[in-house]
Amino acid sequence: MNGLSLPAIVPGWVAHTRQLPRRHRFRYRTYQWLVDIDDLPAFRPLASFRPADHLNGGERSLRENLTSFIAGQNEVLEPDDQVLMLANARSFGYVFDPLSVFWCFAPDGSLRWVVLEVHNTYGERHSYLAHPTADGRFTVEKAFYVSPFFTVDGTYEVVLDLTPDRVAVAINLHQQGARAFSAAFTGRPRAATRRTRLAVAARTPFVTYQVSLLIRLHGIALWLRRLPVVHRPPHTPLQGA
Repeated sequence: MNGLSLPAIVPGWVAHTRQLPRRHRFRYRTYQWLVDIDDLPAFRPLASFRPADHLNGGERSLRENLTSFIAGQNEVLEPDDQVLMLANARSFGYVFDPLSVFWCFAPDGSLRWVVLEVHNTYGERHSYLAHPTADGRFTVEKAFYVSPFFTVDGTYEVVLDLTPDRVAVAINLHQQGARAFSAAFTGRPRAATRRTRLAVAARTPFVTYQVSLLIRLHGIALWLRRLPVVHRPPHTPLQGA
């Protein structure tokens, strides 16, 4: 994408707000990576990427896995399409990535489609394909168990922003006619020079461990507030995912 220096590290903030049935919110500093899936960086031990951590995993490349998933959704990933991924990197041998976003750009720079890949703490993953409007908006039906306190129903309202100065992902979950939950990541992409990588990592060390730990700690806090736990149904991934 014109104007973006890749790979980029994207320091920013994550915010979650739960509206129903108990109000609960938090905000913390974090960072993610914006990379071209055909040119994955390796800055071990701080950051590396494995195709097995996304989509249907295995030994194939990320492009091959994405091509398979897209074909299952009656779309085509063309050989000259550029795909950018916003995700957490594997750091010190570990990664937990609640949400990865894939943007597919045609050779002329136009956005063809996006894929949202959601991971839960039970080791499951699910992907959604969407065609955003010009301002980055779309909706998808919820089809995956994420929080133990929400049922697998409702609609996600999503807004994406990807520019050289701003990367943002905002998701609102609507259930039973009301907004039940909101999550957002907002950051500014920076060229992943050695100095920048070390400075960002020093400010937010062990970031993937932090993400995993905070999810569990906030889950315990909600359980202690007697929020009812919803039964987790068996998950069947979409074809190719």
